[in-house]
Amino acid sequence: MGCADIVPGVSGGTIAMVVGVYEGLLGSLSALSSGDFLRHLTRGRLGRAFEAMNGALLFPLLAGIGTALVTLSRVIGHLLATYPGYVMAVFFGLVAASALVVGRRVARWRTLTAVALALGAGLGLVVVTLTPVETPSGTAFLFGSGFLAICAMVLPGISGAFVLVLLGKYDLALSALARFDLGVIVPIALGAMVGLLSFARLLSYLLKRHRDPMLALLTGFMVGSLYKVWPYVSPEGGATWPWAAGGAGAALLTAGLVVVGAVVVLALERLGNRAAMSARSRSSFSSTTRFTPRR
Repeated sequence: MGCADIVPGVSGGTIAMVVGVYEGLLGSLSALSSGDFLRHLTRGRLGRAFEAMNGALLFPLLAGIGTALVTLSRVIGHLLATYPGYVMAVFFGLVAASALVVGRRVARWRTLTAVALALGAGLGLVVVTLTPVETPSGTAFLFGSGFLAICAMVLPGISGAFVLVLLGKYDLALSALARFDLGVIVPIALGAMVGLLSFARLLSYLLKRHRDPMLALLTGFMVGSLYKVWPYVSPEGGATWPWAAGGAGAALLTAGLVVVGAVVVLALERLGNRAAMSARSRSSFSSTTRFTPRR
């Protein structure tokens, strides 16, 4: 998720959705502002607070995201600057396969879900085709940038990194991570924290009450965002067809990397399904097994 969030046009929420931890992550983030969690925390019941927010899921996820952001921001930034088409090819395959995976989770396609799919695709396309603007670099604006970026990051298909690009703060944030500049990192991180606590609760509620339309909407976001990660570009930097982007060898390599990205997603989905089945099996075994006390 952290690696995906670094690349403009790709969302870490996409990865979470594919491997089956998306709704659990939303639930954990929502719990951080719940009365149950806050009551246990203020009374010093750290074990109960940990259980209330499902810390066994949340902490490893956040640790992995943070590790990737800190350690790989320089590497991915270099790859994007040196081999942008090849990097985007991998993520194009990733996002396209993710849209297919999430779309298959809609239990029943009806008029409402079809409309939600089209709406999500339209909104996703509009967002990724917006033009970056010049913006201030004050603490308040950095806080707001973090808030908006994390809201996008939680949504599959809409990239938090791209929102930072639109706000003119992506290069600043990336260089601050590489240099560990707390003057930039702290206000962005605080904005992201506030955004997580508020937006995750709303999304969790909507997924519980309107699951199929929301899954269709999220699928649409991913379909619309494919425009941003289209890997074939002309020498002028615009999107073009594979045969017009350069030599045949480069076009074939790019196509192969698209397939690699798709295969990675399908493999992650399979691993996620296996893990979910294993967890259900253990839960079923523990609930049906009875232990006889020793006399």
